[in-house]
Amino acid sequence: MDDFESEAETVGGAEARVIPLHGPGREKPEAVAAEQDLREEEAARENAAPVVAFPGADQVAPAPEVLSDAARSALTFIRDRLTGDYTVDEFGFDAELTDAVFLPPLRALYKKWFRVDTYGVENLPVSGGALLVSNHSGTIPLDSLMTAVAVHDETGGRHLRGLGADLVFQVPLVGSFARKSGQTLACHADAERLLRKGELVGVWPEGFKGVGKPFASRYKLQRFGRGGFVSAALRAGVPIIPVSVIGAEEIYPKLGDIKVLARMLGLPYFPVTPFFPMLGLLGAIPLPTKWSIEFGEPIATDSYGPDAVDDPMLVFQLTDQIRESIQQTLYQRLSQRKSVFRG
Repeated sequence: MDDFESEAETVGGAEARVIPLHGPGREKPEAVAAEQDLREEEAARENAAPVVAFPGADQVAPAPEVLSDAARSALTFIRDRLTGDYTVDEFGFDAELTDAVFLPPLRALYKKWFRVDTYGVENLPVSGGALLVSNHSGTIPLDSLMTAVAVHDETGGRHLRGLGADLVFQVPLVGSFARKSGQTLACHADAERLLRKGELVGVWPEGFKGVGKPFASRYKLQRFGRGGFVSAALRAGVPIIPVSVIGAEEIYPKLGDIKVLARMLGLPYFPVTPFFPMLGLLGAIPLPTKWSIEFGEPIATDSYGPDAVDDPMLVFQLTDQIRESIQQTLYQRLSQRKSVFRG
């Protein structure tokens, strides 16, 4: 039939439309689905929003810290004590015990109670030996302990090896504490050995005359002895650093001395203060004065010849120079101080 390809034909008297097998509206279901999926993907890409991960979904939780540094240090210290794995030098100094047990309470007193300010810390050597010479006061020699804390903290961990009087090492508990914290007997031989080993050595030439002087004589330096500390520095060839401490004179204002009790107890003095012995142990609490510690310019000794130590005039001259330097620094700091308790 010639007109078979026309869009309509008559069948049984009725007109019928011929619809192409794959014309519009007769697509295969698979093709329709694929085309629809393609259009949805394109629309999704055009209107895509940033994908935010659910909090913690792809994150790996950090491992909890088992021990803090302080706890780990404490456990290490206890382990070393139990196993005996620690070092004590020839003078009985236990550096680990000092850092872990002795220094923390002294540092709290240093920072919170006396609120110590330091000056001239650049004069403290970071390595090598030096002799620190300081004034002495306070009825109870807390100034030496506070100076040791200042030296340790300002030099990044160097210890001050103090030279103490015989009495310090004769008291059972005090003597043991002194040895383990680095103190040794004030004699030329020990001082020279420490200085030659490159240690920082502290000496308080006024001794009990300084620490036990009455309140009326505060900040007036007593005699510095025969200059034995200068001889030790000359032999070792190390610098001498004057140290001036302000504030220690007022922690226990000494008003009197009970000499009978002092002789009975074998003490150089038995102090009477405004609160002791009237208030008993409560009167032994130091007053919270404001402190300052100044480290003066070092005095070199290595320029002198090997025979300098045998020159008594030179030894006397250096001793007097150091004493005068400390005294003048004390007067200068006192003139700038506005209050005993606020500095």
